[in-house]
Amino acid sequence: MEVNESHLMAQSTPFQQKVWAALRTIPRGEVRTYTDIAVQIGHPSSARAVANACGKNPYAPEVPCHRVIRSDGSIGGYSAEGGSEKKRAMLREEGVHID
Repeated sequence: MEVNESHLMAQSTPFQQKVWAALRTIPRGEVRTYTDIAVQIGHPSSARAVANACGKNPYAPEVPCHRVIRSDGSIGGYSAEGGSEKKRAMLREEGVHID
C-alpha cells in the first residue's frame, strides 16, 4: 500500500504525524526505541504516546512502526496482522534479531 500523504494528514493528529514522519527516517535494518522517537520529535517524556501512535499507524509496514522496540530491548507490540511474531519476522528479514 502506498502512503497517501493527504489521507495521512486528514486522518491523524499533529502528534501522530510527527511520530509517523520520524518512523519513516529509520533505515531498513535498524531499530529505535519508543523513547528515541519521543526525543527525536521533541517530546522526550512521551514514549507511551509514541507507542500509541505506532499502534494507530494505518500504513504499516510502509510507515515502519515494526522498527520501534521497547527501551529494555524487547520486541514490543505490533498492531498490524500477525502481531509481535510478524514484527519479529520482518525485523529478521532486515537483519535485526531481537530475542
